[in-house]
Amino acid sequence: MATLETPTKLRELQRTLYQKAKKEPRYRFYALYDKVYRSDILEHAYALARRNAGAPGPDGMTFEAIEQEGRSGLLEKLREELKTKRYRPGPVRRVYIPKQNGGERPLGIPNIRDRVVQTAAKLILEPIFEADFEDDSYGFRPRRNAHQALEAIETALKEGMCWVIDADITAYFDTIPHDRLMKAVAERVVDGSMLALIKMFLEAPIVEDGGTPRRNTQGTPQGGVISPLLANIYLHLLDRNYRRNVEAGRLQDGRLIRYADDYVVLTRKNPTATRQWIEGVLRKLGLTLNTTKTRIVTAWNQTFDFLGHTIRYRGGGVRWDVARKGLARIRDKVRRHTRDTSRSLEELVKAMNRYIVGARQYFRRVYARRLSKLDRFVLERFARWWARKHSIPGPAWSLVKGGALHHQHGLERWHIRRGFARTTSRPSR
Repeated sequence: MATLETPTKLRELQRTLYQKAKKEPRYRFYALYDKVYRSDILEHAYALARRNAGAPGPDGMTFEAIEQEGRSGLLEKLREELKTKRYRPGPVRRVYIPKQNGGERPLGIPNIRDRVVQTAAKLILEPIFEADFEDDSYGFRPRRNAHQALEAIETALKEGMCWVIDADITAYFDTIPHDRLMKAVAERVVDGSMLALIKMFLEAPIVEDGGTPRRNTQGTPQGGVISPLLANIYLHLLDRNYRRNVEAGRLQDGRLIRYADDYVVLTRKNPTATRQWIEGVLRKLGLTLNTTKTRIVTAWNQTFDFLGHTIRYRGGGVRWDVARKGLARIRDKVRRHTRDTSRSLEELVKAMNRYIVGARQYFRRVYARRLSKLDRFVLERFARWWARKHSIPGPAWSLVKGGALHHQHGLERWHIRRGFARTTSRPSR
């Protein structure tokens, strides 16, 4: 999908805010709220929300319905409500998506009108806090991604930082204290109207399907447009304090590499004292270090997981694998695709290719043997799918023999290599 270009005036405003914040680290911004309801900013906020699509909120309103009536009406109404300070966000619809460990992760889905306002506020606030965020923070930030975080880990390991604190925060997004988060935002924002708007986002009632709205007293719902920025602002307090303590010599030299609420700390010596320090800082922030999931490992003879990858440092190089939970998700996704016998072979190949291309790009560092095993697993699933579709006893190995699906039907491979090694054994499960 093509990038949605930021309007020139908005880009200039963001650049001005960023430069001011970068030049004056203690400066507190006092005239921001009136920018949120600027017509050009609301227009761009709507376009961004429209591009991200997503399910409707509690009011059931869809983008198609809004555009059928004309989006100008919605934007003008929002502009007037914000300008006169009559705007109030609606409730957030809570849904649950399954986690690989058997639990469920709650997501909050605001109404579209509230997504637009949150996006407008984020467009103004983000450049201010971007000026403060640490270099080793990579999650949900402009021009930063998971692969840069993985590259930072590789660099740290090659520099001899092979002691690793593999850490986990218990239910981070759901437990952020609102009052302390607002204080963190107020370190940079003194505009009372903007602070009140953020507080309304945080306190928007939560409604579950078929239930009644209930008050939200803590956390910033995953799924809200502004939630990742607010979550980064709060954990920046950990990032910043870690750097300051390392620079002052109170903690041993190392790197805290973070992607949203996932983070690892890499050091050259046993980091037990650093782990205790982190636990204390999180406690002061009203957060909890998950002691059962947090551990100290040595990367040269133990593995640790980060962002869906299992990592081990061997012989001066990093070995990347798909983490166990990630591998289970991949296999489950492939199985779900190949359970639908109503599809034609061409339709199934097309659907599988969309998935493989995206996942392969994310796991491009993973060692070749793992990717080859995934290729064999996909071929086996196709053989079994074809047998069920045509009531054939036993997998249809002839369908996949000699790379026929790749050569004749265009099935993408997980492991891209020159030529194709003919499969001599039956695909493994």
